[in-house]
Amino acid sequence: MGTICYNGVSREMTAEEQAEFDARQTAYKNDAPNRKLRMIKKMRQERLDATDWMANSDYTMPDYIKTWRQTLRDLPANNTTESEYDALLAVDSDGYFSNSIWTQPTE
Repeated sequence: MGTICYNGVSREMTAEEQAEFDARQTAYKNDAPNRKLRMIKKMRQERLDATDWMANSDYTMPDYIKTWRQTLRDLPANNTTESEYDALLAVDSDGYFSNSIWTQPTE
């Protein structure tokens, strides 16, 4: 069994407390794909928002930006497994996202 520490006092968990703790841990673990998808959608929306100004009538959006924005919009439909989410959220040794989808193209 696990241990509870409250106000500096430790004690063993009861069987009921342990079962509740285990259930919360399992639920959290099982929700990992949903948390990852929410992060992907948030990052996608930030990039779309940052380029929305290019859709103004007084600006002609370059085709490469149109293509990139469409690819961003298609991310949830085209990536549906946790391993695909992991690939989208992978970071390099410097802590930057390594998938090129997150970098706005310049041409």
